[in-house]
Amino acid sequence: MADNPHEPTASAGGMPSREACAPDDHDPRIAQLMNHLIGRIAAKWTILVLETLEQRGRLRFHELQRAILGVSQKVLTSVLRQMERDGLVQRTIHPEVPPRVEYALTPMGRTLGQAFCGVWLWARQHLADVETARDAFDHGTPAHGASPLAEAGTAAGSGVSGP
Repeated sequence: MADNPHEPTASAGGMPSREACAPDDHDPRIAQLMNHLIGRIAAKWTILVLETLEQRGRLRFHELQRAILGVSQKVLTSVLRQMERDGLVQRTIHPEVPPRVEYALTPMGRTLGQAFCGVWLWARQHLADVETARDAFDHGTPAHGASPLAEAGTAAGSGVSGP
């Protein structure tokens, strides 16, 4: 059967290949946007804001701050402004005294939240494996055979077993 050039192809690990996700003829503005968004969205606080607003809906600033343990007012303000600029969060100011400001995910922000669902599913599936690997690493015993870095260091006679 002939390969369909329009269907995503998978790499050996089962993930879509780079070509399937970002073909060579892609718009360079998309690559620039991806680099920008990945850097911003992968930040801890952005993911937590996204998750909190997805679960709880429209919230006032201090409700959101109380729901995200450890976030400072300054960091939360910055993250919300960035997310608003990117079209992920809608800020609504109600003309009251004192003014009431609420934040909610936009439809585009909700779709991004849904995309992160796969990360949560992966984490649930691999939690025990990650904990085992961390425990083995912390005790100097590779969980799945010898580390290539350790072997390379020993072979070179450096005595250094990794970074």
